[in-house]
Amino acid sequence: MASSYFIPLLLSLSLPILTFFPSTTLSKLTPNYYQKSCPKFPDIVRQIVQEKQSVVPTTAAATLRLLFHDCLVEGCDASILIASNAFNKAERDAENNLSLSGDGFDVVTRIKTALELQCPGIVSCSDILATAARDLITIEGGPYYPVRLGRKDGLVSKAELVEGKLPRPKMPLTQLIALFASKKFTVQEMVALVGAHTIGFAHCSEFSNRIYNFSKKTKVDPAYNPKYAEGLRKLCSNYTKDPSMSAFNDVMTPNKFDNMYYKNLQRGLALLASDQALAVDKRTRPHVDLYATNQTKFFQDFAHAMEKLSVYKIKTGRKGEVRRRCDAFNNLKTA
Repeated sequence: MASSYFIPLLLSLSLPILTFFPSTTLSKLTPNYYQKSCPKFPDIVRQIVQEKQSVVPTTAAATLRLLFHDCLVEGCDASILIASNAFNKAERDAENNLSLSGDGFDVVTRIKTALELQCPGIVSCSDILATAARDLITIEGGPYYPVRLGRKDGLVSKAELVEGKLPRPKMPLTQLIALFASKKFTVQEMVALVGAHTIGFAHCSEFSNRIYNFSKKTKVDPAYNPKYAEGLRKLCSNYTKDPSMSAFNDVMTPNKFDNMYYKNLQRGLALLASDQALAVDKRTRPHVDLYATNQTKFFQDFAHAMEKLSVYKIKTGRKGEVRRRCDAFNNLKTA
């Protein structure tokens, strides 16, 4: 396995009940959906994510990112988990998803395996992913928020559907705002959701231009704190030979879900260009400044936005299925 190198990141949350989704869709979802059909569901999820996180501390960030990449493409339907086959190149093999950590996939697989032994054919992979992400956030110190259950797993997973639907590290802020707006998220909700970077990491290739080749006048982006930039240059010095080399987005508290990410943005410690833009643009800076000084408000807004995200374009009824295994549709698709 290729070696990885990190500099720190993390975040937290807590939340109210949603009122902004069509009742016809959300009425089919409830936090107690499995109370009778699989009563041990929450306990099994909690136990497995705790075990996995204690062994692999990057599991929380990996799982949260996996949820984002799933929901923002075709909705929260576990289509990101489908493996490609001879007949179909699935979402997970799209270029934008190749950097997704295997630990997120692994923890979902472990949970699904345990649940199939306990209550076969009952719990969807999309419900597992949404719940695991929430539980891992709370384990890392973040806020708890209710996850409505009863999603079905999607019946489509195609790599070509990914392009243009996910944020990119070098994406201009206006484009980033437009992307989230197309999914009915406000600027404030976008800034809160990006706070997830407090427990994430980025590969050196995603910010190398800021530390080695920023412009004709300077190799290093002057927005960086000089000592931070120097540390990044040393950390990533061999990244072209080792693509796995990475840095945590939050250099101060890498293993704590808190509001330090926003404080870092104010101090020249924004790892990605898209993060740096949040700190200076008049559309986003007020939210950054608020969250940097008020962690409670950040937790509330993050949790609210996460609850909204977790039910984005969900599938219910005959529009989906409960997969027997998360990486394959129940029926092989040959077209």
